[in-house]
This record gives sequence, structure tokens and C-alpha cells, in this order.
Amino acid sequence: MSDTELDGDRGPLVLGPVLRRVEGDRATIWVETARPGWVEVDAAPASGAARTFTVHGHHYALVVVAGLPEDSVTPYRVRIDGAEVWPLPDDKCPPPVIRTRRAGAPVRLLFGSCREASPLSVTRYPPDALDAFAGRLIESIRADGPTEWPDLMVLLGDQVYADETPEKIQRWLKRRRRQRRADAPTTQVVDFHEYTKLYLDSWGDPEIRWLLSTVPSVMIFDDHEIIDDWNTSQRWREQMQSLSWWDQRIQAGLSSYWVYQHMGNLAPSALAECPIYAAVTSTGDATEILDDFGSRADRDRAQAYRWSYALDIDRTRLIVVDNRAARELEQGKRAMLADSEWAWLAKQLPGDYDHLLIGSSLPWLLPPAIHHLEAATERLAESPRGWVGRFGEKLRQAVDLEHWAAFGRSFDALSALLTQIGSGQGGVSPAPASISVLSGDVHHSYAARADLGPEVVSAVHQLTCSPVHNDMPKLVRPAMKFGWNPPAARMMRSLARSVGLRKPVVRWRKTAGPYFGNAVGTMLLDGRSAHVRIQGTQPDKTLADVASLKLS
Repeated sequence: MSDTELDGDRGPLVLGPVLRRVEGDRATIWVETARPGWVEVDAAPASGAARTFTVHGHHYALVVVAGLPEDSVTPYRVRIDGAEVWPLPDDKCPPPVIRTRRAGAPVRLLFGSCREASPLSVTRYPPDALDAFAGRLIESIRADGPTEWPDLMVLLGDQVYADETPEKIQRWLKRRRRQRRADAPTTQVVDFHEYTKLYLDSWGDPEIRWLLSTVPSVMIFDDHEIIDDWNTSQRWREQMQSLSWWDQRIQAGLSSYWVYQHMGNLAPSALAECPIYAAVTSTGDATEILDDFGSRADRDRAQAYRWSYALDIDRTRLIVVDNRAARELEQGKRAMLADSEWAWLAKQLPGDYDHLLIGSSLPWLLPPAIHHLEAATERLAESPRGWVGRFGEKLRQAVDLEHWAAFGRSFDALSALLTQIGSGQGGVSPAPASISVLSGDVHHSYAARADLGPEVVSAVHQLTCSPVHNDMPKLVRPAMKFGWNPPAARMMRSLARSVGLRKPVVRWRKTAGPYFGNAVGTMLLDGRSAHVRIQGTQPDKTLADVASLKLS
């Protein structure tokens, strides 16, 4: 992709089609078009159509395709105002398809996080794991048919980086400097139009575009969709709100996230229940609606909009929680999820299922030494002694100490919820065979087995897969390894004890990792059995197992 393609016309279909949710005989297809129009998706015998809506001069549609046959693979075509625009006649990738499930078939999931731009734009990192997975799936389709076709991709944050843009985006930003605020960060995006270039750059890679068109996907943000360490603390928010460009950044970041990522998380049957979706699709130009929404979603946070969502795939329940925007940050009341979000999460847990997956961009279980350090830092930052509190806050922000461990009451609360479910209580009987917390963020991959007490019969794991396409500085890697070292854990536990913290309510041990390369995770859930593989990229852009674990 050349620099000029960030400015120029890319044909009638700018981005997409992106296959988002498949629910029964219906599916949703997301597109970005070059101009307003009527978008039709033909997946005979199924079909659907929708008119585009406009945001800051960009045009989008989410098409509900109805009438899909069960247990089938159905090719589809996209038309705009009657003219076919996808697939392209000379496309080297297979035609896009919608795959529906057979009841009782094994469930396959692909998960990961932290993908900085596309391999066409950023080459300083090892091969892109999502790009490698797409290539392997394409090859298998061309051969005897895919054996590892995921039912769903779960992308767990940092799908784009607003604050760490590739050089091509930075050159483009420099060319439009006269159109920007004088004090806007020169290498970061700030407004909605600039955010659209991040998605074009990242999702425009041919193999990634094909993968998104063929494998359903759900997504959740982490910090870099907005800015590093987003909502670390109340003090952090005050510092950011003092910057003149911040209001525009947070407004554009949340509204563009809703358009590109969150809108597609909504099930076809739930679209009518979303007030924002109803508002933007009932008007031609939704710019003011989404600008106002972006500001309110940050200002009122958990009260303004729920970014969390839940879905079932056969007998597997996936609950994806917002652990960024929904935080309570007032000192003395800090919580990873506000009260209304905790209540919503608790309502999603009862049911009859074999496997429970909690999608959280931030890991619940960290290397033990780092867990104790984060917990101690939270206590220091909340100290009534001024200099102690200032030191704790500086340490928290300097070393990114803002995971579940740094929200101690929330860590305990989540552990208690999982204990309840894992022991067959709280509306779940029998207990699920496995409970897995899927996470990213930390730029290395690992698996840990949790011990929540003898009454818990479910196998409970933390499964962390990160990055998909990024890196961890080599100087930092020894510290991550050291975090799992028992002497290091005891040392940091002594620090936590010295500030008055008791032992964590859960014990855990590493079962795989840490692995520091680019990787994707795959899960196979078959009956009451569960299996996970972490696959890392090789120099030749292929994938190889770096961990393979039977979970239940």
C-alpha cells in the first residue's frame, strides 16, 4: 500500500466486507463504502440489504443476511446500488463465504491481541501471526478443505494503535499538519478521519481482508485504541483532560471504535435494541450523533453505554468484558468494572453450558511477582500520606501497573464469581468442565492453572496470547520470566505484606510459556473436553506450536 492510497479513492468498497456475527440462519456483514448507497449482500438462497450512514464524510453499512441454510458454506457477493463490487475479478484469495454450524459440532475459536498495523506497513516486527493464520487457512481451502476453520475470532484489544502509528501514517499526518490542531501530537491520530486511516492500513492487507470476510469476529478495545494506559487512575484522567486535544481524541476514538469494531459485536437479533444503532441508521448523516455519543461514553462511562457483550456457540458461553472504559477510578472505590457492569456480568453467568470463556483484554492472573507488585502499588497510591501516594502513583504510571491485580477488590470479586460457577453454584449445575479467561495486552503468551479451592470442580485457566503483530523489548523479557520465579514471587509478596495486603484469594501456577514471539491462540471445545494451542510465527511466515494443553 503506497502513501497515496491513504488519501486516494480505493474503489466503491473502501473496506470490507467483514463477516461479524453468525446467529442461526442470519449473519451480519460490515462494509465501508466510498460514497452513500444501497448495499446488498447476495448469499443465495440468503440475502440482505441496508442503506449506508455517514460519519465525517465516511460511509458505512451493516447488512443482516437472512435465510442461510444450516451446516453449510455459502459464497456471497456484495453490490452497491446494483453494481457488484466484491469479490474482485482478479482477487488472488478465495471468494468470501458464510459458514453455518451443525448443532453439536466441536467449537473452534481463534484469539489474540495487539496487532500493530499490517505487515505491508510495519516490517520491523516478526511475521504477523494473524496474516500467517490467514495464509494457512487459504492454502487448506485450496487443498482438501480446511480442518481448522474457526467458528469465531476473538480479538482482545489493540486492533489499531492511535498513539504508536507506523511511519507511513506519520508521513501522512505531517502532510496534513495545516488541517490539524497546532498542539496535536505529530505522530498520533486525533480526529475521526485520521482513525479511519489506521483501519484502512491495518485491515486493507489482502490476506487479513479475506480472513475478516470469511471468519466471524468479535472484538473489544484495550488502551492503544485510545492511548497507552487509558484510564489507569483518576489522577491519570485529570492529567489527560488538561491537554487541549484530548477531548477530540477520546470522542473520535470511542465513536470510531463503535463504527469499526463494536457495531459488529451486536447479534442480528439485538440490533434493534441498541439505541445508537437505531439513531445512526435512521438518518443520512450521523456525524453529530456519534460525536455526542463519543463524548458521553467517556464522560459518563458505565452509565452511558455498555461495551461488554455475551454470546453462546452451542454449549460454549463467551462473555467479553470492558475492563477499560467501565472502570471506577475514584480513590477508595477503585474497581475494574463499575457496579452496573458487575451486575450485568453476574446476570450472564447462570445457564446450562459445558465451557465458560471470559474475554478480558487484561489478564486476570499475571506472573506472581508482578501481581504482588501491582497490588502493593495500588495500596501505596491510595496512601493518605501525600509523598507515599505520589510515589505510588508515579510508579503505577511509569511501569504500567494497572491490571486486575492493581484493582484488588475487583480481582477478589472476579475470583469469587469464578469460584461460585466452578463449584456448580449460582445457577450453573453441573459446573462447566472448563473456565478460561482469555487475555492479551502484555506482549507475551502463557497459560496458568488456577486453584480456587477443593469445592471447584471446573478446570480454571488464564490463557494469554499477545502479541499478534508487535514485540516486547528484549531488555524487558528477563523481568517477565523472573516474574514466574518462586524467589521473586516471595520477595514481592513480602513487599505486599509490608503494606498490609493479605495473600491473594487464588493460587496459580504456570503451565506453559512465557513465549515472546508473535502468536495466535486456538481453542477446541468438544463435548466436555477443552484444548488450547498457542502457535507462533516462524521466519518463513508459517505457524508452529509453542504450547499445546489439554484443559479439561
